[in-house]
Amino acid sequence: MIPPSVAGQLVSQAPVTEPQPLPMQPEPPRPKPVVKPRPTPVPPLPKAPPSERAVTAPLAEPEPPVNDTPAPAEPMQPVPAAAPAPAPSPKAEPEPVAPPRSDASHLNNPAPVYPAQSRRLREEGRVLFDVYILPNGSVGEIRLKRSSGYPRLDEAALEAVRRWRYVPAKRGDEPIPYWYVQPIDFEYSS
Repeated sequence: MIPPSVAGQLVSQAPVTEPQPLPMQPEPPRPKPVVKPRPTPVPPLPKAPPSERAVTAPLAEPEPPVNDTPAPAEPMQPVPAAAPAPAPSPKAEPEPVAPPRSDASHLNNPAPVYPAQSRRLREEGRVLFDVYILPNGSVGEIRLKRSSGYPRLDEAALEAVRRWRYVPAKRGDEPIPYWYVQPIDFEYSS
């Protein structure tokens, strides 16, 4: 066996020279900022109602915009001085709203059926629904606001409330539609 050998060759090094700096290039022109037109101001939103169950009056129809510029074909004519505007009449206080009722004895609203399996498993809880009550006292729409934690109890409560009738909410003597929070309690008793 022949041991490995290392062979090398000496090479002379060329003299080291300082690298020449690259010629300065002009800085690229900066792009001009894009000027966007100002958006038209958005009218302020109406005040928030005092509570989630508050009923708001319908908003008045906005008046059409008045064109102050005369037509180009017509010569400008002097405008006669306008009479002073009459003082606005004081707004009448809105009548208070009486919320709907489901506890009136003449309504005969049956209690929800306690599901047998829920009773055996001793499931209890409170279901909250947002109920939209129409002016005639019938239920228009129902939304689950808070679950009892048991789908069987929630469904039993929903089935009962769907069939209920209410004394509608009233503004003064006039029945009005109204969102009402309806609680349903399920309590196990042996």
